[in-house]
Amino acid sequence: MDQSAAPTGTAQTQLAQEQSNHLQKSLGRFDILLLVVAAVISVEVLGQVSGFGGETFTWTLILAVTFMVPYGLIFAETGGAFTEEGGVYVWTKMAFGRVVAAITSLFTWVTQPVWVGGAMAFVAVETWSEYVGHVEAGSLGDYLFKLVFIWITVTSAIISLKHGKWLPSLGAILKVLFLTFFIIVTLVYGLQHGFNGLDLGFFSPTLAGFLGVTPLLLFSFLGFESGNSAAGEMKNPAKDVPISVARSSMIAAASYLLPVLAILLVVPLDQITGIGGLFGAVSTVYAVFGPAADAMLAISAVVFCFVLVSQGAAWMIISDRMQAMAAADGSFFGGFFGRFHPKLGTPIRVNTLSGVVATLFMLAAMQLTGTSSALFGVVLSIAISTFLLSYLFAVPAAVRLRSKYPDVDRPFKVPVSDAGFRLLGIICFAWILVGSWVAIFPGTLDVLFGLQYDFEGTWGVSQIAFEAFALGTLACILALGLVGYARGKKVRDAAAPVREAPELVKGPRS
Repeated sequence: MDQSAAPTGTAQTQLAQEQSNHLQKSLGRFDILLLVVAAVISVEVLGQVSGFGGETFTWTLILAVTFMVPYGLIFAETGGAFTEEGGVYVWTKMAFGRVVAAITSLFTWVTQPVWVGGAMAFVAVETWSEYVGHVEAGSLGDYLFKLVFIWITVTSAIISLKHGKWLPSLGAILKVLFLTFFIIVTLVYGLQHGFNGLDLGFFSPTLAGFLGVTPLLLFSFLGFESGNSAAGEMKNPAKDVPISVARSSMIAAASYLLPVLAILLVVPLDQITGIGGLFGAVSTVYAVFGPAADAMLAISAVVFCFVLVSQGAAWMIISDRMQAMAAADGSFFGGFFGRFHPKLGTPIRVNTLSGVVATLFMLAAMQLTGTSSALFGVVLSIAISTFLLSYLFAVPAAVRLRSKYPDVDRPFKVPVSDAGFRLLGIICFAWILVGSWVAIFPGTLDVLFGLQYDFEGTWGVSQIAFEAFALGTLACILALGLVGYARGKKVRDAAAPVREAPELVKGPRS
């Protein structure tokens, strides 16, 4: 299929075609796997999800089967078939047009600087302060720590992918090693001191637990297709993406199920908090090291902070490329943010914008009153809502591409009919719809089903303050997206010369 056959309003712009020439193919199969593992496995939410008790493990297992499997299948097929730089933006544009794609990519992209600046930086400084060296909350040192954290992630995205990929790659390896070491030490501790008395009733799922934990788990499980944002820089995306999605999803399932169980086995439920939950468990089980426990905790805290930096860097690398391609395609302002550096092959202007947004959100979150744990929970919910909302468009787009472009070569194709593929999409969409509502309006479904819900006791802030922050953030993002799209008209009007689009050609791939 060439551009003349593309749906009206979806042909590539001249700027997008020009910027594609700056991309440097440097990602092999193992690089893609490490990049996705670095981004998707969110070790910082392990404590938050564990706070729901034993049913966290049960719901994690349920979602791994009923959500992760269909979701992984859908995007393994889509990611291997449509391999143009931009990933979800391109897919949504092909399915529903530029306006929907513009909003989808913006919600996906903005999640990352919001999360890095408003949550991950807070987790890092809290961990460092507790186990390495004290940092006074609200002090100059606190602000500087968070600023350095943010701009390291940005810098890693600015330098060429050939070199920048090593930070998230090393972080992914250390993340898996850290979690594995923690599980082994927990086993040793349990054999020496005994585990919490857990019975089958402790793991029984409840409606309240379902409503509380679903957004967190969906946030943790989403993103395996995100590597496609850099598909134009992959050596063989058609073959490597499906394999990477499969492998990274299995690693992620184990990386959530096993550590959550370990936390529940050693930490009393009333002591688990969003920030301290994981390291509360780590500090408990490190008693097996005796006099060396403090030193081991300090080392682990440094590794943990590095893992968080690498995770933020991975998301900056991935999401900034998608937003830059959206800008180059006329969907985000007048093309200013759609330029890739001709030598580095990176979208420096969007990288810098991400750093500015992360910094502003960090400063805004610092002004909220409440404990560090409460602030973490509120910002986490904001990041969850923006991320999940993007998938309310991305999942239907992926499903529609199966029937809209049936002749596209699919190196991996889910062995079901189009109707079966749609059913997989409906299952995923239903989960995400529930998760999105609960993230934006927590407590409303609980009250609807007659459950007690102490909003301020749960979040540490009033419901009015929470909703003002959440809805205000979403409204600003939506307004930014619409204004950005309107300002991109000049770029959209400059259509690229017609050329064959290799991602839509039927036939064998090398």
